[in-house]
Amino acid sequence: MLIRMDVGQVVGGNLRRLRTAAGISLADLAAAGGISKTTLHGIELGQANPTLGTLWALATALKVPLGELLEEPASAVEVVRSADDRPRVEGDAVGARLLHRIRIRGTVEVYDIEVAATAQHSDAHLPGVEECLVVTEGRVALGPADAATELEAGDSIRFDAARPHVYEGLEERNRAVLLMLHPEP
Repeated sequence: MLIRMDVGQVVGGNLRRLRTAAGISLADLAAAGGISKTTLHGIELGQANPTLGTLWALATALKVPLGELLEEPASAVEVVRSADDRPRVEGDAVGARLLHRIRIRGTVEVYDIEVAATAQHSDAHLPGVEECLVVTEGRVALGPADAATELEAGDSIRFDAARPHVYEGLEERNRAVLLMLHPEP
């Protein structure tokens, strides 16, 4: 089975991103996948049309599910508003609304934070670090420094923290739950 060329661009970008993140050279991944370095280079450029067997071999070599190669990466910033219609389940005592699904191999740190009515600029964290924040009280502006988003109680945001970002409280009292997601080294 061959993949369509529009998917080829997605596959190529994902292969390059995953290979680089894993610290694997083009030659080493090509050898592990049983293809030539030239063929792999063409796939990464989105100029080739690999078979399903080739994609399985590359996914196996990268130790990722096949879907990681086929699916477009999630947006760098995902905002969920308190009024958004999201999947919800109800139990006898607990109701739960899905805010974000975060795939990670590594460590998750959970913080209860207060955000003062001033701005704090944070330098980029290590590559692969994400932040997910749920505002529990007040209003804040936060996210990537070039695209901060205003959020209120009940809203949440997830973003790539490997770029400069900002936190700013917009009311006298602002609180949130912050998850710091650190990939395995």
